[in-house]
Amino acid sequence: MRVHVADHPLIAHKLTYLRDQRTDTPTFRRLTDELVMLLAYEATREVRTASFDIETPVTATTGVRLATPKPMVVPILRAGLGMLDGMMRMVPTAEVGFLGMVRNEETLEAHTYANRLPEDLDQRQCYLLDPMLATGGTLAAAIHYLVERGADDITAVTLLSAPEGIETLRERVAGIEPPVRLVTGAIDERLNEQGYIVPGLGDAGDRLYGVV
Repeated sequence: MRVHVADHPLIAHKLTYLRDQRTDTPTFRRLTDELVMLLAYEATREVRTASFDIETPVTATTGVRLATPKPMVVPILRAGLGMLDGMMRMVPTAEVGFLGMVRNEETLEAHTYANRLPEDLDQRQCYLLDPMLATGGTLAAAIHYLVERGADDITAVTLLSAPEGIETLRERVAGIEPPVRLVTGAIDERLNEQGYIVPGLGDAGDRLYGVV
């Protein structure tokens, strides 16, 4: 598994305000949207393309467009929904699937409760969206879920990651064949006893949508 930290001043700037507990929900949503657009630029560096002949106002030339089958963007419910608009602004022709996963707060293991994905993801590049890579269990389970359906290239995009989560993810995807990449805005210090990232930004889902 390859890990890419998108080290850029604008990303660090936006992350700082996302971390600030004084940032209200509307601002948090907007900053998340902007930050994901920056991360999407990095995450799609290896998106598949095909040659495409066009006519400019001056002459004929050859450019590129996204290859078929189109990329599949998969936000992990519910917090991943807050990253979807930013990703789709950068890749508007991508298709979207949804994966519902919940972490057991006692065992810290992830369980799938819903999915809206094609049964066959053969030859599909998939982009998983989840704001926080904490323990790594949710993303690992989601990656295996996509591999079982035939995905042959997977990139996970997160706002923040914990070192423990990265190592867990690396271990759990080591045996699978498709290439796996992680693109993240920052790697934080550690996890606390409750499995939350430190310093982190709190519960991303609650800050995006309110406490439920």
